[in-house]
Amino acid sequence: MTETLQNARTQAERAGADVPFEDWMRQHQARAQALIAHHVPQAHPVVPQLHEAMHYAAAQGGKRVRPLLVWAAGECVRADEAALDRAACAVELVHAYSLVHDDLPCMDDDVLRRGQPTTHVRFGEALALLAGDALQALAYEVLTPEAGVAPALQARLCALLARASGAEGMAGGQTLDILSTGGAISGDDLMHMHSRKTGALLKASVMMGAACAGQVTERQPAVELALEVYGEAIGLAFQVVDDILDVTADSATLGKTAGKDAQQNKSTYVSALGLDAARQLALTLRDKAQSALDTLPAAQCASSQRLRELADLIVLRGH
Repeated sequence: MTETLQNARTQAERAGADVPFEDWMRQHQARAQALIAHHVPQAHPVVPQLHEAMHYAAAQGGKRVRPLLVWAAGECVRADEAALDRAACAVELVHAYSLVHDDLPCMDDDVLRRGQPTTHVRFGEALALLAGDALQALAYEVLTPEAGVAPALQARLCALLARASGAEGMAGGQTLDILSTGGAISGDDLMHMHSRKTGALLKASVMMGAACAGQVTERQPAVELALEVYGEAIGLAFQVVDDILDVTADSATLGKTAGKDAQQNKSTYVSALGLDAARQLALTLRDKAQSALDTLPAAQCASSQRLRELADLIVLRGH
């Protein structure tokens, strides 16, 4: 482990429940950045162009919401730190790959991401496509070390991430999004689509954090059920807020092209429900997520503070 990564882990581990949320968040965002820099170095002696594109796509910052959810869920169940780090890094690598592919001309055709030119604008379409492919593969390599994480847990984490990424999750949701572009769809259909496209990976982040607790106990079914409800609600809320911000914020604030949904005639929660109703839906989903945490067994409920705070962050964010 590099010194930078060890320092980031140590600082994040010290950020207990008595540390203000903003400090906890910054320390764990730094931890995510150190993990990504460790696993996706910018320089490579054999294929330097590919690694530069991978590093550009994954290490340019961002909110790191998915790793934060992994670590926050892990706090609920006193999960293994080494496994949590690998799960947090892997889910962010898959998220980074999805953004690279999402921005391609054959998909959303966007030129701005996190305030910088998108990967295909910077490196060309072919290299961007390959960088996305390589980031996805790397995520599973990160989850399967030769030592440090039990094989059964490796398999569980890989299964959760694969299901959230594939036809039953993100890829399936993206397909539904493409097929629905240009036509009006109902709020229920939007929820079905976005529970896959956006929600599945956010929910998987929560469940992967919980899985890092290891051994199954008598109370785990209750814990898993509560966290599944939380993950589903907060996954949908994230997309509702994204749709709201697309029409209420500017490109400089978002770090990506504002108004893109309307330009591409996409169905969104704002177009289907109206702005005020979309805002109310986001708050309702936030409340549902936080209420699910109240059903956790006493020990886990007492350790769910960061998940509650992340629900507020996701719904009340400005970018």
